[in-house]
Amino acid sequence: MLRILDRAEEVLIATLIATATVLIFASVTHRFALGFVADFVGFFRGHGMPGAAAAAKNAYLSLRSINLVWAQELTIILFVWMAKFGAAYGVRTGIHVGIDVLINRLEAPKRRFFILFGLAAGALFTGIIAVLGANFVHHMYNASSISPDLELPMWLVYLAIPMGSALMCFRFLQVAVSFARTGELPHHDHGHVDGVDTEDEGIDDLGEVFLHSPLTPRDLVEKEKDK
Repeated sequence: MLRILDRAEEVLIATLIATATVLIFASVTHRFALGFVADFVGFFRGHGMPGAAAAAKNAYLSLRSINLVWAQELTIILFVWMAKFGAAYGVRTGIHVGIDVLINRLEAPKRRFFILFGLAAGALFTGIIAVLGANFVHHMYNASSISPDLELPMWLVYLAIPMGSALMCFRFLQVAVSFARTGELPHHDHGHVDGVDTEDEGIDDLGEVFLHSPLTPRDLVEKEKDK
């Protein structure tokens, strides 16, 4: 079941990013194309080429008939949904930036307590946001408010708040339970790039320096291994 949820989360985020990217590209291309064609109309008219000017004018009118005013609004909505669900994905994979220099220098029992406390605080905060967001969406549903361009129901737009926050709350609890059982936290190597060979000797030496640095984040299992 969790695999299905993880996969659905990843597919949703990727779809939102891809759709927003295509919309932005199409909107910007359309805007610049209108400007270029309009310049061509003026150029052809100024140089006594009525046939080319008429063709350029027809192209301009054809492009102008394509209405992409709604693209900006939809892109903003997609990015809002992407940000909410992306935050939950970040909790699951450990890609959120955290200041844990002091916590990493604590003894294992104290470090374990503070990590669980932080995860519990994150779950509590996002849970509160999910409840308040659901209440807000309920009021928006009764208000029958719509968006300016797409005329979408605003409750549907703001539904990202309770849904994304609820998923993020679940991810905090999931990580907390896993950490309590295994002592491991999800970790993402920000320096790793897929497809790049890091077997160079200089990189390995540098990696050893960072591995044994007190500033390098490590979970309880790694801390015990270092000892």
